Amino acid sequence: MRIGLYPGTFDPITLGHMDIIRRASALVDRLVIGVAINRDKGPLFSLEERVAMIESECASLSAQTGTEIVAHPFENLLIDCARDVGAQVIVRGLRAVADFEYEFQMVGMNRVLDNSIETVFLMAEARHQAIASKLVKEIARLGGDVSQFVTPLVNTALKERLGS
Repeated sequence: MRIGLYPGTFDPITLGHMDIIRRASALVDRLVIGVAINRDKGPLFSLEERVAMIESECASLSAQTGTEIVAHPFENLLIDCARDVGAQVIVRGLRAVADFEYEFQMVGMNRVLDNSIETVFLMAEARHQAIASKLVKEIARLGGDVSQFVTPLVNTALKERLGS
């Protein structure tokens, strides 16, 4: 069984994330969405809320593709999380050249820690390349319309959380 790990904070999950999840699910039999606990980022949504959003958003995709898609919270090193879930591949989404520079460093470090786990980069579709959770939260916080960047479920959750 081919197992992939797609890590991130997913605060909140966006259409860009869903694009990567959809395409990654074609490459593996089981896709683990690693939900980083990362307290330093001060997430808008709790870990439980982020996991619930991912599970809700990915249920129909899992049924369509036949790929098992599960959310898995983690707070340890990414490479240790990959080992914990039995992943042979780490999936990373790229939006721009700046993403690549950071990801290139991460791959190098992860290869030193465990060279048996590969990293695969998937470019976001052009229409999703500008989407970043941080920007979505900022737009929503200032009363802007984020419906073109997130699913209806996430849009509602943002409005409820931010009172907009």
